[in-house]
Amino acid sequence: MARFLLVHGAAHGAWCWRDTIPALQALGHVARAIDLPGHGADTTPLGQVTLDRYADAVLDALDAPAVVVGHSMGGYPISVAAERAPDRIARLVYLCAYVPWSGLSLAEMRREAPTQPLVPAIRRNDDGVSMHFDPAMAPDLFYHDCTDASVAFALANLCDQPLAPMQTPAPLGNAYASVPRSYIVCEDDRAIPPALQHRMAADFAPEDRHSMNTSHSPFLSDPTALAALLNRIAG
Repeated sequence: MARFLLVHGAAHGAWCWRDTIPALQALGHVARAIDLPGHGADTTPLGQVTLDRYADAVLDALDAPAVVVGHSMGGYPISVAAERAPDRIARLVYLCAYVPWSGLSLAEMRREAPTQPLVPAIRRNDDGVSMHFDPAMAPDLFYHDCTDASVAFALANLCDQPLAPMQTPAPLGNAYASVPRSYIVCEDDRAIPPALQHRMAADFAPEDRHSMNTSHSPFLSDPTALAALLNRIAG
């Protein structure tokens, strides 16, 4: 049995792991998901959300060492959490997620990709501190291999995304480097180009690089296969 903590990506929340949690539980694991500050049921004002507060939320959810899975933007807060408290994290798993490079914010890392599929869908909000994704474009970017019901569920739950966490580099050092880590490339991803995912995973050990033939949202499109892969990684 393993413990899993599941951390969502930009504009998402704990809700996106709805189908993956029971799939992991069916394999005998303990699994839970959290809402990062300003997401889902968390009511932190968007102007007060920072990368540090994201990392605090991850650590606050760890009452025992766990495999911490970060999706997409979630790769940044799980990395900062590992730098702060490596003893509380059994392994980091980056699910089509950003792996911080030295000195680069997530927004800067996104620009390292050969194409920028997300840019046309980004809408800055009038508050000056957040953005959202155009709901008309979100299905093709994030959920093109999901059922209509799952797409409707996701679109009903997408939220505004604070900008500050994505504009902040992640200070990482030896503590972070001591934590085992794995990467799962989503080969049919239309949000983060697979070419960039492969670059970010390039310095992971070969046995810690995995792939799925899914969109950016395998937690909804193929939760059973995702749980099976996480089971193998944890084992």
